[in-house]
Amino acid sequence: MLVQIVLFDGFDPLDVVAPFEVLAAGGDTVGDALTVELVSAEGPREVVSGTRGLTLRATAPLDPTRAGYVVVPGASGPSTGDPDEGVVTIPVLLARVADSAAVPLLRAALDNPDVTVAAVCGGSLALAMAGLIEGRHAVTHHLGMDVLDATGVHAVPARVVDDGDLVTAGGVTSGLDLGLHILEREFGPRVAHAVETLFAYERRGTVWRAAGHLPVTV
Repeated sequence: MLVQIVLFDGFDPLDVVAPFEVLAAGGDTVGDALTVELVSAEGPREVVSGTRGLTLRATAPLDPTRAGYVVVPGASGPSTGDPDEGVVTIPVLLARVADSAAVPLLRAALDNPDVTVAAVCGGSLALAMAGLIEGRHAVTHHLGMDVLDATGVHAVPARVVDDGDLVTAGGVTSGLDLGLHILEREFGPRVAHAVETLFAYERRGTVWRAAGHLPVTV
């Protein structure tokens, strides 16, 4: 199984590194059954994050025809400020992603029955702002839940939301939970538990799915 983690200018490093490390560790437990790559819409290149110029290298182009997962991170930077004064805020960075060469590739990934698209934190907002997940269930950082709703997405206040071929996670550290959920979903709880033990980390909350009895409001 291949997991492609998408880099773009201004990405949040932890949104990338947290699931990357979890999935890489999971790959060590299942051998050649799992590969993780850093990719970009433009192909191999150095990509500068939104945090103090930290740079990671995309080693391949994003390829929506390859079966597996495509993971979209959020952005990092100031949350407020005047773009007219040159302040590049997180909303500006996410809007740039939503209007970039990544969008047709992500649309193709969502249309591919062999691909599950996942997102961490503001990555869900980038997908929503591009009009790619209207009518779907998803979560993002708590500061962006209203924006998610405004784009026609059903915002769910959970740590991880599993909507079939779309899996999203909330705030920045939830990328750990996302990675562990992918491991459990694809390889079972023993692999996910082994990585949890290695990382001395326990997932929080229940993964939300549109399944089971509807709860009664009390």
